[in-house]
Amino acid sequence: MVRKSIYILFALVFFGVIAWEYKVNILVWSLPKMMNFLNPIQENIPTSWSVGPEEATKDDRPNIILILADDMGYNDISLHNGGAADGSLQTSHIDELAASGVWFSRGYAANATCAPSRASIMTGKYATRFGYEFTPVPDPARFILTWLAEEDDAELKGRIDREVANNLPSYFDMGMPTEQITIAEVLKDAGYYTAHIGKWHLGITNGMDPQSQGFVDSLSLAGSSYLPENDPEVVNAKFDTSIDKMVWSTSQYAARFNGSKPFAPDKYVTDYYTDEALKVIENNQNQPFFLYLSHWAIHNPLQALRADVEHMHHMSGHNLQVYSGMIRALDRSVGKIIKKLKELEIYGKTLIIFTSDNGGANYIELEDINKPYRGWKISFFDGGIRVPFIFSWPDQIEAGGKFDDAIHHFDIFSTIAAAANVDIKDKLVVDGKNLLPFIRNETFNKPHETLFWRSGNHQSVLHKNWKFLISVKENARWLFDTSLDPFEKNNVIDKYPKEAEFIESLLVEFNKKQSEPLFPSAFEAPILIDKYDGQEYEPGDDYIYWSN
Repeated sequence: MVRKSIYILFALVFFGVIAWEYKVNILVWSLPKMMNFLNPIQENIPTSWSVGPEEATKDDRPNIILILADDMGYNDISLHNGGAADGSLQTSHIDELAASGVWFSRGYAANATCAPSRASIMTGKYATRFGYEFTPVPDPARFILTWLAEEDDAELKGRIDREVANNLPSYFDMGMPTEQITIAEVLKDAGYYTAHIGKWHLGITNGMDPQSQGFVDSLSLAGSSYLPENDPEVVNAKFDTSIDKMVWSTSQYAARFNGSKPFAPDKYVTDYYTDEALKVIENNQNQPFFLYLSHWAIHNPLQALRADVEHMHHMSGHNLQVYSGMIRALDRSVGKIIKKLKELEIYGKTLIIFTSDNGGANYIELEDINKPYRGWKISFFDGGIRVPFIFSWPDQIEAGGKFDDAIHHFDIFSTIAAAANVDIKDKLVVDGKNLLPFIRNETFNKPHETLFWRSGNHQSVLHKNWKFLISVKENARWLFDTSLDPFEKNNVIDKYPKEAEFIESLLVEFNKKQSEPLFPSAFEAPILIDKYDGQEYEPGDDYIYWSN
C-alpha cells in the first residue's frame, strides 16, 4: 500500500512537472475547447437590417461610408510603392477609389494599436483626452502573455507588473466612456440612419456597445476567426510569436447582431461583412445613411480563402500567399461596395473614406508590409502609424487628387460632420479639422502644425518637418528631419539639441492636458524597429518598449 502511494505520488509529481513545463502549449490547445464550452456559438441567424423609405427623400445630404481595415501596412496597396509582394498583388478596387477622389500620402493613424485609434476616429479627438490610452487585453490572453514572457529567453524581455495584471478590470468592463459623443450619435441626431458592421473594440457592456453609441443596427465581430480552422475552404498561416499564439488560442468564428448571442457567420468573414454591407446600402438607398464597415481583415490569425490563395502561387512563401489572399478579399470588398453604389446610382453622392487603424504588424514575420517606412504596429515610427487614407465623393471632390500635408484619424469626424451639414462648432471639443477646404484648395494653410502620439512609455511628436520619438524609461530619443529624411533613418538628435528640447517641451505641455489612463498598463513589450518579432536583437538595433 505504501509502495503504491509512493508510485502515485511520483506519477503526480512527474506529470505535474511536465504539465508546468508545457503549460503554454497545453493552454493554447485547451483554450478554444474551453471557450466553445463556456461560450457556445449558435448556428447562423439571418440579419434584419432597418429598411428606409421606398421613395427617395428630398434630403440631398451625402451618404457616408467609412471603411476601416485592420493592421494594413502602407505598402499593402498598390497605390503606395507598388504594393505587397513587390507589386505582384494589385489592389485595383482600392486604387480605383483613390482615382475617383483624393489620396493622402501623409495620412496618420491616431495610435499604433487598434482600440485607441478607433476611439479617436469615433470622437474626433486624441483618445488620451479621456484616458483611452491602451488597448484592452482579453482576460485569457493575459495568462498566455504572462507565461510566454516568463519563458522568453531573448536578450530583450517583456516586462510585466503582476500586481497590476492581476487587478486589471475585466475585458468586458474596459471600453470608451459612454459620455463621449461619437460621429454616429451626431449623425443619428441629425436624421441619418446609422449602421455598424465588423470590429468595434470600444466596449461591449454597460452602454459601451455600438447601439448605445449611436448606431441603429450593429453586426459585431464576436470572435477572431475568418472561418473555422479546419474548414476545407480556408488556408491558414501560423507564427511562433506570442501574439499569434494568443490570437489562435482564443479564436472563435462568431458574430452578434443587435446584441444577440454569438452565432456563426455563413461564409468567410470579410465576404460576410461585405455582403451584409450591401444589404444596408440596398435597404437605405433612399435616405442619407452612415455605414461604418470596420473589417477584421487583415489582422491575424492569417486565414485566406483557398480560391484567393490560388491566385498567389507566383509569390515566394506560404505566409505571404495567405496574407496576400486576405488583401485580395479586402480589395474585393471595396469593389463590391463601389459596384453596388453605381448600380443604385448613388455613387456620386456618397462620401467614402478608406483607411486602416494602424500600420502592419511585426508578429506576422513579413518584412516589407510597411515599406519604405521603418517600424511596425506597436511603435510610433512611421511604419506603425502611416496608413492608407483615401476620400472619394465624386459629386464634391475632384477626381485624381493627391494631398501631401499631414492629416490624422481625428480629422475624419470633423470632415464627416461638415459633409453632412452638421454644425459641431462650440458644441463639441474636437482636435480634428474639416479637410474639405484643404483638398478643394480653398485654403493654403496646413491642417496641422503639430501632432502627438502617446502610449505610456512610448511617445512621439510631429512638429512641422521634425519628428521626435522617445522611449521614456530607456531614456532613448530620436529626432528626424522628415524634409530630408522621410524614412527616419538618420537620428540627428545630437546635431540639433535645441530643436529636440523645444519639441519635447511641446510634448510635456501636451501631456499635462491629457487624462490619466482609464486602466493601467500591465505589460511592456520590446519592439525592434527594423526587425520583425522573432528576429534576434543585436547591439545597436533601435528598439522601444511599448506599454499596454
